[in-house]
Amino acid sequence: MRAVDTNVLVRLLIGDDPPQVIAAERFVKAGAWVSHVTLAEASWVLESNYGRNRPQIGAAFELLLDQETLTLQDREVVQATLETFRSGSGVSFSDCLTLEIARKAGHTPLGTFDRKLARLDGAERIGR
Repeated sequence: MRAVDTNVLVRLLIGDDPPQVIAAERFVKAGAWVSHVTLAEASWVLESNYGRNRPQIGAAFELLLDQETLTLQDREVVQATLETFRSGSGVSFSDCLTLEIARKAGHTPLGTFDRKLARLDGAERIGR
C-alpha cells in the first residue's frame, strides 16, 4: 500500500491549494497509509500554520478514522489518542499519541518533564 506524508495529508484536510488537493486525492484514491509520525506532524502544522484549535484538530482527525481511502497506522491507538487529546488535559496531540503508543506496547509509565502530560494516567513526571 502507498503512504502519504504530512504535506499530502494537510492538503486533504485543509484543501487550500486546489491543484495539490486534486493530486493528493488522485494519489490516495486507490488507498494510502498514514503513519503516526505524519499525524503528529500534521497536528503541529494545523495548529501553528493554520491556526486550528484543539476541537478543530480533533474533528479533522476523527474524519480520518472514517475515511475509506486512508488507513491509519494502528487505528485503535489513534482512537485512544483522540480520546486523551479531547479529555481537557491541554496535552498536545503528539504527546497524547506518544503516551498511547507506549501504553499499547506495555511500556508505562511514560517518563516526562511535562507537568500536563504527567497528570495523565500512564505518565510519570520525573525530575523537578
